[in-house]
Amino acid sequence: MTLRRLTAENVRCLSEVRLEPAGSNLIFGENASGKTSLLEAIFILGRGRSFRTATRDALVRDGEDGLTVSGLVSAGSREIPVGIGIAKQRPPRIRVDGKDESSVAALAQWVPVQVIDPQIHQLVDEGPGVRRRFLDWGVFHVEPRFLEAWRRYHRTVRQRNAALKTSKIGELDSWDRELAKTGEELSGYRRQYVKLLEKHLVQLGVQLLDEEPKIIYQQGWPEGKSLGQALRESRERDLKFGITHMGSHRSDLEILMDARQARGRVSRGQQKLLAATLVLSQVTHLIRDDGVEVILLLDDLAAELDRQRLRRMQEVISGLRVQLFMTALHRAAVKSWEFDGMFHVEQGEVRSVL
Repeated sequence: MTLRRLTAENVRCLSEVRLEPAGSNLIFGENASGKTSLLEAIFILGRGRSFRTATRDALVRDGEDGLTVSGLVSAGSREIPVGIGIAKQRPPRIRVDGKDESSVAALAQWVPVQVIDPQIHQLVDEGPGVRRRFLDWGVFHVEPRFLEAWRRYHRTVRQRNAALKTSKIGELDSWDRELAKTGEELSGYRRQYVKLLEKHLVQLGVQLLDEEPKIIYQQGWPEGKSLGQALRESRERDLKFGITHMGSHRSDLEILMDARQARGRVSRGQQKLLAATLVLSQVTHLIRDDGVEVILLLDDLAAELDRQRLRRMQEVISGLRVQLFMTALHRAAVKSWEFDGMFHVEQGEVRSVL
């Protein structure tokens, strides 16, 4: 999938932007000019949200009621129009190929976008939810059955929690059976994906970190037990607190360096490089093993990495079939990189210079 055309209106400081990106694109300009907002617009088109904030309303330009981002995506011989509108205090409006859609999953299918930005260290240092989203985005693109299993599972968790809070003990056996079935299925998809990811992580770890990082999938209930058994054993506690403590919604991805957990141990700089290596491993797997052409966003990478690390990163990315969007203060900051398109951003205005 390649983004051929992008239109963004009222995304942060961007009033109206229209551009036709190339295969590799540099977006440069002064700080606070709107470079990152342009990357956000692309990310919104593929994820329905920002990579900088969880609050959709914060994305809307001051004084406006909503924003829209639309694009034209080429996939083989097809060209697919996609778009999303976000109005304050309302659910997003999503259209794909001329049809209204109810889920951002419809966008993700056609706009597979990943990002490496200054907050990438959160993938290592924050809580399990960040790593679950990272993991599930990858599984979604390689396992067609994953999305439906994910929806069934989370719907069942909500129903079981409702029964727990109202002490409807008679309903719990049926919810437990459904939760155990879908949770085991979900966990199986994730576990298989982690195995596929590991080979690329080891290779890229040597290239970028001079080490071999390791990832371990933690399923969200004790190893050696079925989810059904874990739910039965946890029922008394679940009834006391009114929530489900065991299951795939509690899963995590343990990230190791030197055979020790990286979270809370390695420096912020190492966290960023390790997290970037994880993202690039995911992108590499999708491209080389599943034939997915990914849109990769790099936000101010030259300011985050020293010259040697930046050169190594360039070597890795140049070997991948990605559509690249990279921001920098000026062209000289990334002078060794080659770009097919260059865009200058100033006070929210975007101008093509190549």
